[in-house]
Amino acid sequence: GGMMPKAICALSLLKCSCGTVPTPFIVLPINGVTTTGFPAGNALDNVPFLNIIPFGMCTTSANPAVAAAGGSPMPCTPVTIFPWSDTATKVKIKGIPSVTQKSKLQCLWTGSISVEAPSQFIVDKD
Repeated sequence: GGMMPKAICALSLLKCSCGTVPTPFIVLPINGVTTTGFPAGNALDNVPFLNIIPFGMCTTSANPAVAAAGGSPMPCTPVTIFPWSDTATKVKIKGIPSVTQKSKLQCLWTGSISVEAPSQFIVDKD
C-alpha cells in the first residue's frame, strides 16, 4: 500500500498562493495530541486569525483592499469560510476528517492555502 498521508499538526507551515510569507498552522489543544506532541488539525480548523494566521501581504486584486490600492500588495486578512478540502478519508480528529499534507484551504480572495512543511519534519526526535 501507499504511504498514509500524515495528519498535520499545530506549527506546520502553511503557505498561501496569494500571500508573501508562510505562517504556522494554529491548532488548539482541545483537538487532542498526536505522536509529535502537537495537536492535530481537522477540516474545521479553518478559522481566520485563530487557526489561519495572515500570510504577510496579499497580492491578488480579488482582495478588495488590494484592488482599492490599485493592485499594490496589502496586509493579508484570511477569509477562510469553507472547511479544508482533500482531508483524510479514514483518520478523524474529534470526529472530523484530519488535515493532511495534501489538504487545501480556499480563501475567499482566491488564495489557495496548502501545507508547506509538516511540523513532524521540524520537531527534534528524542
